[in-house]
Amino acid sequence: MRRSVVVGTGSYLPARVVPNADLATFLDTTDGWIRERTGIGARRIAADDEVTSDLAAHAARRALDRAQLTPEDVDLLIVATVTPDSPMPACAVRVQKKLGITRAPAFDVSAACAGFLFGLTIADQFIRCGTARRAIVVGVELLSRIIDWTDRTTAVLFGDGAGAVVLEANESGDRGVEVVKIHTDGALADALAIPAGGSAEPLTAAGLAAQRNKVHMVGQEVFRAAIKGLGDVAEEVLAEAKITVKDVDAFVFHQANLRILDAVAERLHLDREKLVLVLEETGNTSSASIPIALDAALRSGRIRQGDRVLMAALGAGVSWGGALVRV
Repeated sequence: MRRSVVVGTGSYLPARVVPNADLATFLDTTDGWIRERTGIGARRIAADDEVTSDLAAHAARRALDRAQLTPEDVDLLIVATVTPDSPMPACAVRVQKKLGITRAPAFDVSAACAGFLFGLTIADQFIRCGTARRAIVVGVELLSRIIDWTDRTTAVLFGDGAGAVVLEANESGDRGVEVVKIHTDGALADALAIPAGGSAEPLTAAGLAAQRNKVHMVGQEVFRAAIKGLGDVAEEVLAEAKITVKDVDAFVFHQANLRILDAVAERLHLDREKLVLVLEETGNTSSASIPIALDAALRSGRIRQGDRVLMAALGAGVSWGGALVRV
C-alpha cells in the first residue's frame, strides 16, 4: 500500500525574541499573568524586511536538507497560512520561486491554526493516488502584522514562525501517515476572524482606524471549542486506527494555550510527558505550530524514527483536524 512518509522536517523562527516583560511596558499585563493563563513566556517577531514567504522558504529548505533532497525532486508545494505576502498570488507561488521549484503545482490552504493538518491531508491524498511522489507542506504565519497590539486578548498570544515537512511516497515498511481527519463548523466563524479586507467589508480608512483589519477573537468561545475539538478528533483518530493513547509515543497538539493542552490531556487520560511543548518560547504560531514542534522534537531526539505521533489542531472557521503518523 502506498503511504506518505515524512522524510524531512524543518522550521524557522525569526531572530527577534519578545519576552512577556516587553509587552508589560505598553499593555496592562505582567509576565506572571500571561504565563498563568497561557503558558507563554516569549514569542518571535519577524524583522521589518522579512515577509511570510521568507519564513516559509527557510523552513522548507531545512526540511529538504534533512530529507537529502533538492527542489528539483519536489512535485507539489502546499503552504498553509492566513498571512500571505499579498492577497494575490498565493504565498506558495512566492515560496516556490525562492526555493527554485519549477512546474510543480503550488497553492495555499487557509484554515488558520488547523491549516497545516489540512495541507498534510491534501498532500497525503495526492501521494496516495499517485498524482505526486514528493510534496512539501509548510505551515507559516507572520501574525505580528495582523495583531492589534493594544488588544491584550490577542497581543499576548501570537508569534511568527514557519515549519515544514517533506512527504515521500513509499510502498514498503510501516512508516507514514496512517489516519487523517479534518472538519469545519462555520457556526463559529465569527469567533476568530479578521473582519475587514474582503468582499463583505472592503477596507476603508474608517476600518483601518478601528483595527478591523486585525485579528478579533471571542476568547472563551474559542477556548471551549478548542478543548472539545482537539479531544474529539484525537479520539476519532485513535478509534480509526484501533489503538489507545498508550500506543502513541508523542502528542503534538497545536501550541495555542497550555491550559487547553492540559485540559485535553486530562480528558484523554494521557501521560503529560508525552505532550510535545514549545509554546513557552514561541507563543501561538497558528498553522506553523505543529510542524515547528515536530521538527524540534525530531531534532532533539524527543521523537525518534518509527515513533507513532498524534497531531491535532483547531483554528478559525472553526476548523479542526487530527493525524496519526509513524515518523
